[in-house]
Amino acid sequence: MEFLSQPLTLLTFFPLVGVLALAFIPGERKNLLRWTALGTSLVVFALSLWVLSMFDASNPSLQLGKPLPWIYVAGWNIHYHLGIDGLSILLVLLTGFLTPISILSTWTAVEERVKDFMMFFLLLEVGMMGVFLAQDLFLFYIFWEFTLVPMYFLIGIWGGPRRIYAAVKFFLYTMAGSILMLLAILFVAIKAGTFSVPGLITQLPELYASGVIDPQTQIWLFLAFTAAFAIKVPMWPLHSWLPDAHVEAPTAGSVILAGVLLKMGTYGFLRFNIPLFPQAAVQLAPWLALFATIGIIYGAAVSYAQSDVKKLVAYSSVSHLGFVMLGMFALNEQGIEGAILQMINHGLSTGALFLLIGMIYEQTHTREIKVYGGLWKITPIFGTIMLIASLSSMGLPGLNGFVGEFTILLGAFGAGLDGGAFQPMGGVWWASISAFGVIMAAVYILYMFQKMFLGPTGSIVEEVKHHGHPLRDLNWREILTVLPLLIFIFWIGLYPKPFFDLMAPTVKALVAALPLVP
Repeated sequence: MEFLSQPLTLLTFFPLVGVLALAFIPGERKNLLRWTALGTSLVVFALSLWVLSMFDASNPSLQLGKPLPWIYVAGWNIHYHLGIDGLSILLVLLTGFLTPISILSTWTAVEERVKDFMMFFLLLEVGMMGVFLAQDLFLFYIFWEFTLVPMYFLIGIWGGPRRIYAAVKFFLYTMAGSILMLLAILFVAIKAGTFSVPGLITQLPELYASGVIDPQTQIWLFLAFTAAFAIKVPMWPLHSWLPDAHVEAPTAGSVILAGVLLKMGTYGFLRFNIPLFPQAAVQLAPWLALFATIGIIYGAAVSYAQSDVKKLVAYSSVSHLGFVMLGMFALNEQGIEGAILQMINHGLSTGALFLLIGMIYEQTHTREIKVYGGLWKITPIFGTIMLIASLSSMGLPGLNGFVGEFTILLGAFGAGLDGGAFQPMGGVWWASISAFGVIMAAVYILYMFQKMFLGPTGSIVEEVKHHGHPLRDLNWREILTVLPLLIFIFWIGLYPKPFFDLMAPTVKALVAALPLVP
């Protein structure tokens, strides 16, 4: 079959080979199950690097895939179409990179129903890859909804005490927004006669110009897609499912949720909202910038008030993803490139923080900040790595977070000038207020680090020692798990040019197609 010869098909569906292999391994052979899942995910990462080697960064068009006939219903041609470009290449690589790291983190953390856990995790990887590669709205929607199922079970079975509540809340929130997006997909496809994303980008301007789809309808379509993507990001005030999901999810679930699943929302804005509804995107950009700015400040303020360190990091995601949305709807090259890079940065930094929190939780079985203290002198390797991840998250120059936030603010200030996307509402104010969010991030990050790692030794140290298992530093497996993240944190912070080069031509073409005032 022709679709099997496409490299993106192999990349997307290879985890199913691992799922099939896991199905024939007895459940009591836990280490074999872990190694099989890890090996499968490493092969997928290698395939993503193979795709990168074939990717032409100078070509802004979709690459490495072509539409193949799939479903023919009453004149509608629904195609199997995977493709990759500068908007998705880094996210595909991030998915392939974080999945084996997440699986490695479960080696001692997941002891019950290991077989089921690994199967669900590999199925989740199939859905995530499909979301970033699908170029047909029908196919995209299938992958988008499919990711809900394995994540629901990962939280609901292997999560914390309130796991059922968190899993159901996650599922219902995301499903509610997805229904609105489905209605918009059907409307657009009926009017244009195709589900193909490249085809819609070509045909919709004609429908707008002829009045078949009027400006008001374009806004409603934009908002319907926004409902699904804003919940997934999540944007303020649609964020309330996220802290519950993070706190109750197992460590690997939190890493992949923060690192990849949230990026499905921001990617959706880039892939669909902006190119399919450009006039609505320009018209509503100041409002989305407003909500992004509120999210930046709100997320930072609420993070400082948390007593649970995992919930602190969860709320920080609301703030960090606010920066991504601000840069994206600056609708200029600097803002969008900064937003894409910050998606990657957030996956690395927050993924590292969740991994480290999970490692200390395995020993202490608590995430309450107040019971910690003086950890650095007891666990110096853990403290050093935690400091690097924390400084990365707060945007220290020389580390990855600074490059993304600086580029976003550069784009946001440009969008506040005459002719920019944020005019006439807000001007440079959104960028100025958001810059204050960087300072607030330093406050809650340094507060967390000081309470946990400096000062007098906390009560949990003696409590753990009393139970016969003195607090230990990171072992070789834990160091190996987090080390790749540290390498990229420094690489992007010191030399981000290769990452910008991968996205620049596609972003330039996207911005050039927008109806912005010169």
